[in-house]
Amino acid sequence: MTSRPSTSRIWPLFALNFFMADMQSGIGPFIGVFLQERGWAPGLIGTAMTIGNVAGMLVTTPIGGFIDSSRNKRMWVVIPGICVVSASAIILISQNFWAVTFSQVAQSLASAAIVPAVTGITLGIAKQKGFNALNGRNQAYNHAGNMVGAALSGYLGYKYGYFAVFALAALFGAIAIACVMMIPAKAIDDRAARGCKEDDPDSAPDAFTMLLKHRALLVLALALALFHLGNAAIVPLYGLAAVAEGQANGPTFVATTVVIAQGVMVVTSLIAMKVASKRNYWPIILVSFMFLPIRGVLAFFVTGWWGVVPMQVLDGIGTGLQTVAVPGMVARSLNGTGRINLGQGAVITVQGVGASLSPALGGWIAQWIGYGPTFLLLGGFGLASMALWLAFGATVKKY
Repeated sequence: MTSRPSTSRIWPLFALNFFMADMQSGIGPFIGVFLQERGWAPGLIGTAMTIGNVAGMLVTTPIGGFIDSSRNKRMWVVIPGICVVSASAIILISQNFWAVTFSQVAQSLASAAIVPAVTGITLGIAKQKGFNALNGRNQAYNHAGNMVGAALSGYLGYKYGYFAVFALAALFGAIAIACVMMIPAKAIDDRAARGCKEDDPDSAPDAFTMLLKHRALLVLALALALFHLGNAAIVPLYGLAAVAEGQANGPTFVATTVVIAQGVMVVTSLIAMKVASKRNYWPIILVSFMFLPIRGVLAFFVTGWWGVVPMQVLDGIGTGLQTVAVPGMVARSLNGTGRINLGQGAVITVQGVGASLSPALGGWIAQWIGYGPTFLLLGGFGLASMALWLAFGATVKKY
């Protein structure tokens, strides 16, 4: 195998990244306004989402380990696809608190597995030398899929209601399963997929405790946890604020926010890929943190349609940079250990602590003091991420 994969391997991979978009975010962007229109309070919405996020957080690291040891990487995409289809069906059948919570757990399990699984498949096809370029293109297709999916969801939701939105998410999950099965199993090098050295066939995987001793990864994970503690709740709360004030139709507004952000991410991920090939990932991740406090201030002053474009352009830049830089930094820092997917899972787990707590934190605070001050508070976590990243710059700049 070479660092330039053949067409038979690469196009199914790009198609997978396009259609797996809903496997990562799923019905999440729409669930808040869907439940609000059915009488749910912001705090209760945030609590249900947080329970689901915590479940995903707890299994992310073990799943990364399973993916490292698995000789069937494609299976770890099939399982998330089934979870997405199940989550969409459950939320349509019942809006009972525990039914909704269970659907969020299923969605979180899908999100926990899909990133390390596709990272492993990409490494197995392109190997370490070709990973940065192929991963950057993967992310461009992924963001394009999110953009198209959100646009279709907004249109179908406006025309036919939320049933069509959730049915579309299930359809994308089913197509993603078909796409991954089109990738030849023999095209995925299992040793390269978990990060064993390409020039050392006898290198053995290190123990899990290696992750706890890897300071650069710990700093990365903690900085991302702080960032997502603020970032994860901003878009859902922004949509809730607009709909609550009668400024927007639920599905259309949420879809617009996603389309704008994902469109920007397509371009940003390709730029990040180019920059990373010439420099390390440290400045890319630092810049990504800067946009959260700006978004918090902007959301405080402007709500509804007037703020959608600048809010989501900033989100698209920040998140687009991270989708390339974070897996790239993990893959580069753990190259030769045989534990790259476990490392991805560990970083996502710690990051998930912040993302899991964010909806409940933002929802209850907004219920107590209003949306505006909550946006400022959430944006402040971006400053904390920047401070941590700068303080340990000497540790992480080597990657």
